[in-house]
Amino acid sequence: MGVQADAQNLENPKRPPDDHRGLHLTRLAALAASAFAVTYSLFAFAPRFFGKAPPAQRAISAASGMVWIPGGEFTMGTDADVGWAEEKPTHRVRVDGFWMDETDVTNAQFRLFVEATNYVTTAEKPPNAEEILAQMPPGTPRPPKENLVAGSLVFTQTKGPVSLRDFSQWWTWTPGANWQHPGDPSTTIDGKDDHPVVHVSWDDAVAYAKWAGKRLPTEAEWEFAARGGLDNKPYVWGDDPPSDTNIHANIWQGEFPYKNTAADSYTATNPVRAFRPNGYGLYDMSGNVWQWCSDWYQIDLYRERVGRGVIVNPQGPKKSFDPRQPFSPLRVQKGGSFLCNDSYCSRYRPSARHGCTPDTGMSHIGFRCVVTLDTNSKNTE
Repeated sequence: MGVQADAQNLENPKRPPDDHRGLHLTRLAALAASAFAVTYSLFAFAPRFFGKAPPAQRAISAASGMVWIPGGEFTMGTDADVGWAEEKPTHRVRVDGFWMDETDVTNAQFRLFVEATNYVTTAEKPPNAEEILAQMPPGTPRPPKENLVAGSLVFTQTKGPVSLRDFSQWWTWTPGANWQHPGDPSTTIDGKDDHPVVHVSWDDAVAYAKWAGKRLPTEAEWEFAARGGLDNKPYVWGDDPPSDTNIHANIWQGEFPYKNTAADSYTATNPVRAFRPNGYGLYDMSGNVWQWCSDWYQIDLYRERVGRGVIVNPQGPKKSFDPRQPFSPLRVQKGGSFLCNDSYCSRYRPSARHGCTPDTGMSHIGFRCVVTLDTNSKNTE
């Protein structure tokens, strides 16, 4: 594959590719199968180095479900064997203090936004053929109009073992799937107000964040918060790897993608406070659902940072880059999901990262928000 070789497998060539890789290929294939086959200011000034939130701001926590993240310096990324190439090398980063949502945005919270604004999510709109083709290689056939229907990608457990290099075996383009109908049009979120909203694109997350007077976290803010004060640890809870008897998060137990033992009690999303929070009081910074960040995704970004000393409040690159998806703009996602399994990706670790197209929503993608002094200005970017 030359330059388009799977960079995520450089550390271990036997590792399967990211299941978001070629996402638009899957979407377009599903839409056009008859023609071809392809693979988000709440408060006054927050001092830069406060270890605790200023007194005037402390009421925000109880009023809005946010917690104060004190900011500081940490080791971003990993040099461990378990890490993927795009997580390396480690480098020192410093972030200012900020407020972060205790949990992922829930169905109940997102419903309030939709009811107040009549917002229609990406998954509830028919796909735009021109936008899809702009992210595909030249010469890609145009999808038939009858296949351009509103929907989203839904995880479907397979009946048995399948090639882990063929993610189309477990991702299905499902007309009518969206945040209110996460499986298909017959499914609902009744009784799941406290579950994270899913099938939300980066665009949807940004729209919610603006409405709420917040913004999406930068990748550096997200990773600092996820670590909960545990610097350079492999997991958000410390050093001990998860197992069927050492459960800290909602990830896949068993054999992916056909056998989930549900040792953690869940086969899909969980209520947002089902597991213990990290050191900063944040829930689900590992597993449950992937979380959007504000940054563009650049696969080799960390290598560019070598020798630059401590990097302060990085905002990410000016544009995305991933040679495997040269025509697609990509935004960063962090945290992993209920589908993460060591046999496939192990991306429930705080250093793990990958890119996804901003118009994509899936049944394991959600988000949470932050607030800083410059929230409004960053929301205009």
